Amino acid sequence: MLPTLTRALCLLLPLIVACDKGPTTSSSQQPAVATAPVATAPAATATTPEGTKFGAGVTLTDTVAVDAILADPNAYKGKTVRVEGMVTDVCPKRGCWFELAGSAPGQKLKFKVTDGEMVFPMDAKGKIAIAQGEVSVRELTLEETKQNAEYEAKEYGKAYDPASITTPKIVVRMDGTGAVFRDKI
Repeated sequence: MLPTLTRALCLLLPLIVACDKGPTTSSSQQPAVATAPVATAPAATATTPEGTKFGAGVTLTDTVAVDAILADPNAYKGKTVRVEGMVTDVCPKRGCWFELAGSAPGQKLKFKVTDGEMVFPMDAKGKIAIAQGEVSVRELTLEETKQNAEYEAKEYGKAYDPASITTPKIVVRMDGTGAVFRDKI
């Protein structure tokens, strides 16, 4: 049983929350650009934003609200978008992801990169991030959802009660290509 569970976790976790090899695209693949409704960024951020640049930076000028992506993730699945928001958390192990806040309490979108490709500093919490990447949507089975919750409980000290998990989870994240952090909007 343990080898099977370990193998399942090794296959599943990189797709969900763990530090991993991140997104892969060949040089011949061009990312789709978002065609779903977008909120136009204020004029001050309509050009390349200034701040601390990571990866390729940000080239898109139209901003999609985190709330819009989380409300209808399949409308953005596989599309490259630009988002803006406050950084609420950063990967404590390798700096390979950060989370952006939506406008409602508890809303957050994970921005994930290949380990070592970009390293986000822990002091980025509370800063404003402008980020660009491809929206990824993964529907987990009930068993995968329980495995994910167990992993998060062990890894991040979260509470875990397998009996409380009764529905599968949908994981929405951005596979990032670039970001800019700054202190103010």
